[in-house]
Amino acid sequence: MNAYIFPGQGAQFVGMGLDLYENYPLAQELFEQANDILGFPITDIMFEGTPEDLKRTKVTQPAIFLHSVILSKVMGDSFKPDMVAGHSLGEFSALVANGTLSFEDGLKLVSQRALAMQKACELQPSTMAAVLGLEDALVEKICEETPGIVVAANYNCPGQLVISGEVEAIEKACVKMKEAGARRALVLPVGGAFHSPLMEPAREELAAAIENTTFASPKCPVYQNVTTVAVSDSAEIQKNLILQLTAPVKWTQSVEQMVKDGASLFIEVGPGKVLQGLVRKIVPGTESRSADIPS
Repeated sequence: MNAYIFPGQGAQFVGMGLDLYENYPLAQELFEQANDILGFPITDIMFEGTPEDLKRTKVTQPAIFLHSVILSKVMGDSFKPDMVAGHSLGEFSALVANGTLSFEDGLKLVSQRALAMQKACELQPSTMAAVLGLEDALVEKICEETPGIVVAANYNCPGQLVISGEVEAIEKACVKMKEAGARRALVLPVGGAFHSPLMEPAREELAAAIENTTFASPKCPVYQNVTTVAVSDSAEIQKNLILQLTAPVKWTQSVEQMVKDGASLFIEVGPGKVLQGLVRKIVPGTESRSADIPS
């Protein structure tokens, strides 16, 4: 069975999507539609902006979403998912790819999500840190014992977790992680504490937008970050998407479940190859590759 997976923030690069724009009339049409929906020429930033411009949350999130979704659209009949999943932001791309959300609604939600997250980041100094080489349970225990807000946010693969929270709490937790034997505990260059309770203001703002959006029945199940199991009920998908901003991204558990449910090939749709690397670490021997652009 084919599992199509969609990357999140961090996979962006200048020039992403230009090949699609130049070679496929459908891609050009969708990119131009995106410029209109967003109210600024995101294609200029994606194709020839600076890495700094592309790194801004309000640009990064729609840019990665557009690359993933437009790539899946130009694949045409060769895009045949039996199941889909996305890492954080990538879940929105997955939901357009499997027909739950329309292109326009998906893009509007991603744009609103980015702006709401940006606002939440500005309310309180917060950050994230990567922890390598510690058991999940030990990372969780150290987070619980550290004063202030700090939680496990991204379960990327065994031995690779990202924690999220207040700057001071993250710094203290990193020291404790190293003392406990972590190979690395490194503060990341991100704008805020994504997938933590500090995103509550953004979750509330996004919840209203999600509730006012039409969710159709999907063509195939989605394995959502919050529940990690196959979901095909549109109302349940909607509910899980609202919870996503303040809940951890359970990527390891989602991939393990997809393999249990019969996934034999993972195809990454969008910029970069990060998710393929994670899949190989989660279930060694599993086949994974990037989506082919039709010739």
